[in-house]
Amino acid sequence: MKSTDIFVPQDAPGAGAVPIQLDGHPRWLAAGTTLAQLVTALGHEEKSVSTAVNGDFVARGSRERVLVAGDVVLLFQPIVGG
Repeated sequence: MKSTDIFVPQDAPGAGAVPIQLDGHPRWLAAGTTLAQLVTALGHEEKSVSTAVNGDFVARGSRERVLVAGDVVLLFQPIVGG
């Protein structure tokens, strides 16, 4: 699946479409879409954003998790420094 093929039109999601919340907005994704694929499809470099799903931080190495119906996904800028 190409990264651009993960988004499903909200007006006709059809069977197999997965509803999620992305940064507070409803989105429909193709079944089997991973968090890593979502980040890429949105045009972000892997290291340019941090991610959380359902309120839990998801490390870059764990982004191969498949998103499921009802997941709440947040993308945010990583904070560095001390």
